[in-house]
Amino acid sequence: MPSRLSPEDQKRVDHYLSAPQHQVERKPFRPWLLLLLVLAVVIGLGIVSRLLSRLVV
Repeated sequence: MPSRLSPEDQKRVDHYLSAPQHQVERKPFRPWLLLLLVLAVVIGLGIVSRLLSRLVV
């Protein structure tokens, strides 16, 4: 795919992307872990809500 940038703009983009802060290796995204975390928070807040409602009544 040909670049739509001028050669000097492409050079600037390449220089920007080669900077050390853009070379950080990241762990792969794990959606199941996120789902588990959200589910745990929702269940935890539900339990806290039930406990608080028993204290009020």
